[in-house]
Amino acid sequence: MLQEIIEKMYIDPDLLEELSDEQKAILFYKMRQEQVRRWKQEEDKREAEEKRKPTKPSKPGTKNVCFMHGKDGKEWVWVMGDHRNDRTIVQILDDEAQRNADTQADIELEKQRKNEEQEFQRKMEEEQRRLEREKAEREAELKRKEEEAALYASLKEAREAAKRLEEEKMRSQEEVTLRVNDLRKKFALERRKSMERVETNKKRRSSELYMKWKHMRDSIDKQALETSKEVEPIWKEQEKRAKDAEVQMRQLARDAREEVRNSFRHVARNLNAVSAFASGKDKPPLPPKNSEKIKAHKRKSRPPRPQNRDAIIAWFHDEERERSAGLDPQTNKPAEWFHGIIPRMDAETMLINEPTGSYLVRVSERVWGYTISYRASDRCKHFLVDTTENGYQFFGTNQIKHETLADLILYHVNHHITVAGKEMLIKPIGQIKPKQPDYYDLFKNRRSESTSL
Repeated sequence: MLQEIIEKMYIDPDLLEELSDEQKAILFYKMRQEQVRRWKQEEDKREAEEKRKPTKPSKPGTKNVCFMHGKDGKEWVWVMGDHRNDRTIVQILDDEAQRNADTQADIELEKQRKNEEQEFQRKMEEEQRRLEREKAEREAELKRKEEEAALYASLKEAREAAKRLEEEKMRSQEEVTLRVNDLRKKFALERRKSMERVETNKKRRSSELYMKWKHMRDSIDKQALETSKEVEPIWKEQEKRAKDAEVQMRQLARDAREEVRNSFRHVARNLNAVSAFASGKDKPPLPPKNSEKIKAHKRKSRPPRPQNRDAIIAWFHDEERERSAGLDPQTNKPAEWFHGIIPRMDAETMLINEPTGSYLVRVSERVWGYTISYRASDRCKHFLVDTTENGYQFFGTNQIKHETLADLILYHVNHHITVAGKEMLIKPIGQIKPKQPDYYDLFKNRRSESTSL
């Protein structure tokens, strides 16, 4: 049963109004189940097709990503801050800044240490060269004195002079050795002091770099805070506009849903009126859709359709005369196209020999409204005009509403009544000059009429 209703709804959506609330709920539940089933079926089909596809071998040199898996066999994911031992982002950034500061201090001070060591090495080499020169000069002097003593002194004096020269040479070598040892000790001491100075400077430099980075980060945070204070009002204004737009969209959606519900109720109320044409060969086509708003007019409660001719005349006197229905707005007299309560066959007789586009407007005998009888190329068409929705419009959902009947006629002088038929009101057909017009009963008691009809 529900499956048949679902299939029919695709053809005629108005069948939804015939169901009870319980049937609607069951129907929507079944439709939702069917949607889920089809979705799962499509997903299974897609996964099966992906599994059947042959996997392409990876090209040499391409990079692949491999995820670690946990005990459950799924990808292992670590979310910073979830564990109790996880450090805060501030602590992590401080540690990173300290490491960077230590590394930079090591680089700078190691470079300074190497420069100092090279300077010490240079001084030591110069001192050694100077000592070697002095040693060579002293040895040359001693050799010269030894040669002089050998020429002018006796053997005994020569031996004593040689002995003195040998002792002086020994003392000179010992002095050079002592001076070299003192120089090495001095170099070692300077090197140790340099290392100590480097270590001390390393801590100081690391602290300087860390404080410099921290000051820079504080400055950036302060600047970001000031920027955020400037941006926050703009962001709040944009957020407010977005929320207002969302509220407006929701209101539009509610209005659209309400309009759809009203259109369904409208169709239900006028179902009897439309069914009056079911037996004939001509059915009223639907005009273009629109949602034009007009002013509301108070209406008396009446039965779904007129009971007799007197009821139609009373309705016209009570409601339509005060709205100037059927009158030309320029002359305030009955319009050329307006006719009274005449039957369908009489209207077709008046139009049968007229050209395409000829028309007349008559008061309907079956609904509270009017009928536009139109001469098409192959036949006569009849369009119902509804007046129960505080305006003048064709029967159907979301039709154009006009404030007066003359406005509706004037509008369709330049616009098609239906998209398919493209009917346009070209030539109005008036009275056939009888003794009295066919709308006499509608206006005969009108006291405000200044001229005769």
